[in-house]
Amino acid sequence: MFPALETELKQQTLPDPYEDFMYHHLQYYGYFKGPTCLSSTVHRQIEAVNRDSLMLSSPLLKSRQLLHDDLGEVNARPREPRDLFAFFSSSEPLQAPRWPIECEVIKENIHHIEWVPPQPEYFYQPTGNEKLPEIVGEEKGTVVYQLDSVPSEDSYFTSSRVGGKRGIIKELAVTLQGPEDNTLLFESRFESGNLQKAVRVNTYEYELTLRTDLYTNKHTQWFYFRVQNTRKDVTYRFTIVNLLKPKSLYTIGMKPLMYSQLDASTHSIGWRREGDEIRYYRNNTDDGQQPFYCLTWTIQFPHDQDTCFFAHFYPYTYTDLQCFLLSVANSPVQSQFCKLRTLCRSLAGNTIYLLTITNPARTPQEAAAKKAVVLTARVHPGESNGSWIMKGFLDFILSNSPDAQLLRDIFIFKVVPMLNPDGVIVGNYRCSLAGRDLNRHYKTILKESFPCIWHTRNMIKRLLEEREVLLYCDFHGHSRKNNIFLYGCNNNDRKFWLHERVFPLMLSKNAPDKFSFHSCNFKVQKCKEGTGRVVMWRMGILNSYTMESTFGGSTLGNKRDTHFTPEDLKSLGYHVCDTLLDFCDPDRTKFMQCLAELKELLQQEIHKKFNELGQDMDLEGSWSDISLSDIESSTSGSDSSLSDGLPVHLLNTADELNGRDKGTSLGPSKMTTLILTKNKERMQREKPGFTVSCSPKRNTNPSQEPAPDTKPNWSRNRYPATKGGRTTAVVYPSLHIYTYP
Repeated sequence: MFPALETELKQQTLPDPYEDFMYHHLQYYGYFKGPTCLSSTVHRQIEAVNRDSLMLSSPLLKSRQLLHDDLGEVNARPREPRDLFAFFSSSEPLQAPRWPIECEVIKENIHHIEWVPPQPEYFYQPTGNEKLPEIVGEEKGTVVYQLDSVPSEDSYFTSSRVGGKRGIIKELAVTLQGPEDNTLLFESRFESGNLQKAVRVNTYEYELTLRTDLYTNKHTQWFYFRVQNTRKDVTYRFTIVNLLKPKSLYTIGMKPLMYSQLDASTHSIGWRREGDEIRYYRNNTDDGQQPFYCLTWTIQFPHDQDTCFFAHFYPYTYTDLQCFLLSVANSPVQSQFCKLRTLCRSLAGNTIYLLTITNPARTPQEAAAKKAVVLTARVHPGESNGSWIMKGFLDFILSNSPDAQLLRDIFIFKVVPMLNPDGVIVGNYRCSLAGRDLNRHYKTILKESFPCIWHTRNMIKRLLEEREVLLYCDFHGHSRKNNIFLYGCNNNDRKFWLHERVFPLMLSKNAPDKFSFHSCNFKVQKCKEGTGRVVMWRMGILNSYTMESTFGGSTLGNKRDTHFTPEDLKSLGYHVCDTLLDFCDPDRTKFMQCLAELKELLQQEIHKKFNELGQDMDLEGSWSDISLSDIESSTSGSDSSLSDGLPVHLLNTADELNGRDKGTSLGPSKMTTLILTKNKERMQREKPGFTVSCSPKRNTNPSQEPAPDTKPNWSRNRYPATKGGRTTAVVYPSLHIYTYP
């Protein structure tokens, strides 16, 4: 019909060599579920050219990367990224966790139900008569469970595979001699499990040894293991013998968690706080290196022949996260405003997910005007508290609540729900498979050793180049203090004096029985320079925080002396959203009210400090010039600085470089540069991030807003928003959400 046009179109439909290669390459590795090859598609396009229906409106005349309206001329918008990953679809299984090849993994799938205790779970009240068992060890006891191959500080991570170690999985538990044999059968070779050895020292008494973080000799805190062959109405005693922290919440009433499978299946009862005669004390054995501490407790199992689990805190695994993200990706509603992408891959090859949550903007100008909020969790794998707060935040922000819709209208949320999936999978407490605490390496240039940290910082850096980041918060757990609180960074700009404390104070007013403002600290210590909150603060984010949630419970208000449940922590995620709206209310009454209260509190603190020093000063007119860091104590945090430094697999290289010139000591920056140069040929070539597919599947419960707790009598005058006038979110381009590293 149009000969000249037909010739031109035939030339345009010839396969692009690069595209053809990439399709074959991605399909070969299983990342693209498209046609067998491009040729069939191209042939169909060429045949279409020969039909009379070929007109200027043919899709062959349009860019493959832009979507047009029916007229083909206006409202062009970018096409959605191709669905490269097939594991997030309703017809495909989840991506199986990848383990270091040294780790044995049982084939059973461990799953626990969620449950809210009908009554508050109070702290244990010591009687003073608790027994302190003497540690006898395997010399006088019988080893009933022991991991054979555990990577130690003398080795380093080399490779991983789904299912961990190859070969037949050994039966590590003892063989029962008959139905009368009442020996407990232990197991921990499952996701997030941690137990290295169990020694039976009496009929119903066991000494337990925890596994250190892989490729280290430190950080024994997290435990999670299974016992079988139980007997009811019998008092058992368990004693963990190799804990490393001299102080613990177990000394002030915290109880371990227990889960009964029979109770779960018959009565829908989940994790609950159990234990009696709880004591935390120093181990009487001395290996000449570092002191160990013991945790002992007694328990009576509810059933005979039950399968029970014990844990330091409510587990939240990598598989739990993937199941949740799958439900979001398959929701036709939530997937419209929550884009799920791959931030990077971990050392073991597990996917680190990045969620971008925002309602599509009506114009590019509206999209550009949105401020960003960045939230992360589980950089420390044993702090599952962070995942439960993150779960509560995501449940609310993805709901159909009017406040959630308003937040999505005015903010872009960048969320990394699990920064350290490798550590979570293997049951580490603090480190990644590099054998280092990732929350001390946010300034790193070792992209291949600390990929999740490097890519997170790079993502935030790029985000700052395009818009203001109003708030950054990293969710953690705390092992020595009750309640929930924030660590922030004192601002030196007098224009914004005390502004970094407003959000925490507002949060304490919105969650008065959980959040303690008096436990917050804003001092920037030298040993914390590599943490996420300090690095992001120095990058220009004024409101940069670490949220610490206790492993124990609350000492405040109506929840005083009770343990936190997952529902309590999830409600904190809701309160973060609620406080964001208060913090950004155009009516600045609440903001200024908090600022005035902060000035009064600070003045009282300064007077208190001078009184403690025995000095009497007239601070009128000059008290606000005093450095805030001078009146604050340190954050009394962790020993995680012990896991700072180069990743373990580079230590030999560092020793070689230092040994070249005995008279020269290389600084950290120069050392890192030399190592990068030396290892340049061994570095893998960076690959582009892949897109996660989102297959539609209706979510039956999109709104899960918890009931708010008692709150101050603040007016709820928020952003004026005319929801009824907004058109369907799908039709508007959201240009900003495709800028991923």
